Amino acid sequence: MRAVLTPPLEWIGERLAAAGVRPLALTGIGWLVGVGACAAVGARLWLLGLALWLANRLLDGLDGAVARVIGPTDRGGFLDVVADFSIYSGFLVGVAVAVPDARLACVVLLSAYYVSGTAFLALSSLLERRGAGTGDGRSLRFVGGLAEGTETIATYVLICLLPTHASMIAWVFAAAVAVTAAQRIEIGLRLLGEPQEAASPHTPHLESR
Repeated sequence: MRAVLTPPLEWIGERLAAAGVRPLALTGIGWLVGVGACAAVGARLWLLGLALWLANRLLDGLDGAVARVIGPTDRGGFLDVVADFSIYSGFLVGVAVAVPDARLACVVLLSAYYVSGTAFLALSSLLERRGAGTGDGRSLRFVGGLAEGTETIATYVLICLLPTHASMIAWVFAAAVAVTAAQRIEIGLRLLGEPQEAASPHTPHLESR
């Protein structure tokens, strides 16, 4: 999906940058739109939540595209990751409020997110300390797995379209995120067990959740 979506996003990003739009503005607007999606889901306004969720994801793609035109910053990359994680989790809080039967599944999914995100961020930090850059223009080293960005978008879309099945959808995705956490831990143990000079060339360049 990254290969498919990058060219149109880069095209739009170039025009937004030429018009004076700043990446941090897009990140902030995208976060506010994402908060709206979380609130709409919590109020059982499923179609509105769906529209706002997709708008949030579009803005998330565009802030990076604009940043690559005018020059990315560490502050922008940091805020982008914080915004993403807060909306991912906030959406599930909204689902838990709206669908009581899905609350346990949402808690388990949030726990899986926590482990997977911890492995991702810790490994990214340690690889950066070893001098392994991102290699793809992004602020952090993204370590992939079964459940990444596309799968998260699709899962939340399904919840909005099929809210009566939210519990089952959340359970299935929790299992996928748990597998992703295990994959990232395995990758971390393998890479960090290599000699420092050998770890960098073999680090996977994959998209994150």
